[in-house]
Amino acid sequence: MNPLLARLHPYPFERLRHLFADVTPPSSYAPISLGIGEPRHATPPLIIDALTRHTDELAAYPATAGSLPFRQACANWVRRRYGVDIQPETQVLPVNGSREALFAFAQTVLDGHPDSVVVSPNPFYQIYEGAALLGQAKVHYVPSEPSKNFAVDWDSVPAHVWQHTRLLFVCSPGNPTGAVMPLSEWKKLFELSDQHGFVIASDECYSEIYFGDNPPLGGLQAASQLGRSDFRRLMCFTSLSKRSNVPGLRSGFVAGDAEWIAPFLRYRTYHGSAMGGMVQQASIAAWNDETHVQANRALYKEKFDQVTPLLASVLDVQRPDAGFYLWAGVPGGDDEAFAKGLLAQYNVTVLPGRYLAREFNGINPGQGRIRMALVAQPDECLQAAHRIVQFVQSLPSSS
Repeated sequence: MNPLLARLHPYPFERLRHLFADVTPPSSYAPISLGIGEPRHATPPLIIDALTRHTDELAAYPATAGSLPFRQACANWVRRRYGVDIQPETQVLPVNGSREALFAFAQTVLDGHPDSVVVSPNPFYQIYEGAALLGQAKVHYVPSEPSKNFAVDWDSVPAHVWQHTRLLFVCSPGNPTGAVMPLSEWKKLFELSDQHGFVIASDECYSEIYFGDNPPLGGLQAASQLGRSDFRRLMCFTSLSKRSNVPGLRSGFVAGDAEWIAPFLRYRTYHGSAMGGMVQQASIAAWNDETHVQANRALYKEKFDQVTPLLASVLDVQRPDAGFYLWAGVPGGDDEAFAKGLLAQYNVTVLPGRYLAREFNGINPGQGRIRMALVAQPDECLQAAHRIVQFVQSLPSSS
């Protein structure tokens, strides 16, 4: 067995099952889960139709590089969304969802050197850590700052860490915080990348869920605005799961530096990461349509408008910049006890924030917070919010 597997931490939902092992939720309440970030809005018919119209694609092996029409559809979307031109032949690759792609890209970048470092936000999407550890790298965790709208404190990273950094994971909008990184922060990270030579992997899978008229800034867009038209040492990952409500489709793309697209394609050819032809056809239909995305966004806005004021009356929480999570501080500061009590009394599942972070320099920045995914229908999310309010009001400190 690969000894590096022993370095992996239990996944958050494994820890959640262990926490809830002795809990029997009340049958008088229907179960409501805000725990996992799995979109539950209806899949757009145009995607289903595209899948069923291209069953002939099952008869052929797909190319790892994807079809040119697929890559062109992705490039066209980048132009419409960010005002940035990329070359479909050399700067785009299909991926089977951002999860596998983020993991695989780390294996492409990391060279096995014992001093290699991967820098990750903290809290973070757990794949960043697993990819780093299985790539034989050390992880440097960078905390988000509640006082700065949960912006990641990149200035806290010591110079000697940047010197050994091979890969930096950026998540904007953030999971679980929903924070969007501004251009000034991108400029800082690009300058550090130029100085130390590390690659930036930008996870942007929540980019299409936002609440106002200004969509979140993306990595390619930031690079273009700063005159980095070659996107050097930048790779941006996005997917259809959240944007188009198709988490089971496992479809996305990576775009960026052609000098890194090429070796990533080589890795993926051996890794066996080709996207099926049917999925490519359905994805083309999805990337070419914005109507269903606008409807999706409106539904999330409705939920946040209803739920956030209710929860803000009893929890330390506010609407995020983007994404579909609420990142809330709980009374008393014990996120595990809060989650366990909420399930035991009201049959609502939330995720303890400590499971999404690591203790670093004596502090776990997720402790005392819970993540709530507003992925169900509005009435169910609203019902969950009312139950949470009742639960908090029943706590001894609230009486």
